[in-house]
Amino acid sequence: MADKRFEGKIALVTGSSSGIGKATAARLAREGAKVAVTGRRKDRLEELVSEIGSAGGTAHAIAADLTDEADRRRIIDETAGQFGGLDVLVNAAGIIAYGTIEDTSLEDWQKMYDINVVSIFHIMQLALPHIIPRKGNIVNVSSVNGMRSFPGLLAYNSSKSALDQLTRCSALELAPKGVRVNNVNPGVVVTELHRQAGLDEEKYAAFLERSKTTHPIGRVGKAEELAALITFVASDEAGWITGDTINIDGGRHLTCAR
Repeated sequence: MADKRFEGKIALVTGSSSGIGKATAARLAREGAKVAVTGRRKDRLEELVSEIGSAGGTAHAIAADLTDEADRRRIIDETAGQFGGLDVLVNAAGIIAYGTIEDTSLEDWQKMYDINVVSIFHIMQLALPHIIPRKGNIVNVSSVNGMRSFPGLLAYNSSKSALDQLTRCSALELAPKGVRVNNVNPGVVVTELHRQAGLDEEKYAAFLERSKTTHPIGRVGKAEELAALITFVASDEAGWITGDTINIDGGRHLTCAR
C-alpha cells in the first residue's frame, strides 16, 4: 500500500455504514485522509469512526438520508465545516431492486433513480464549490449492470447507465477546472446490497455460488478490492484518468447474459 498518499486530504464517503463505502472510508483514513462518513445507520457510522480512530486515523460521522435535499446540503456543509474543505468525494451509496418492464412499479423506478442518480448528481453539485478550488476529484460506484444488459433488473440497470453518463459528462465539463470524475463498475461483490433487496440467506448463498460461474475469474469480489481501486483512482497517481468507467468485475463485462 502506498504510504499516506492522502496526507492532508479531506474525503467524504457516502454509504459508509457497510460494504464498499465502509471499506473505502477505512482505507482512505489509513492512507492519511480525514474522512467524513455518512449513511442512515448512526450506530454503524459511530462504530466505523471508532475503528478508524483506534487505528490512528481521523473520521467524522454524519447520519443522513441521501434522498432528503436538506440532508444532502447538511452533509456537505458539515464535512467542510468539520475539516475545512473537501478534496475527494466517493459516492458509494446505492440500492438494487428486482423487476422487469412488466412488473416494475413507478414507485420502485422512481426510488431507484432518486438514490442511484438524483442524490449523486445533487451531492456532486453541492460538493463542487469545495472541490474545485482544491482541484480534487470524484469517484462514483456504478456497476457492470450499467454497461451490460441483464434481465430482471430493469430499474437498477437503467439507473447505473444513467450514472455512467453523468460521470462522463461531468468529467468533460470539469476537466478544464482541474477536477477529475470517474466511475468504478463492479460485478458481484459480497456486501449487504442484495440481502437488503429481499434475498434471504439461503437465496443469497445460492446467488453467490452461481455468480462464480458468471464471472470468468471464478469468484465474486470483496469490498476491500473495490476500496483499493477507488483509493488509487482518487489519488494523485491517477491524475491523468478522468471520465472513465473502470471495470472491476472478474471479467463479467466480457460475457454474454446467462
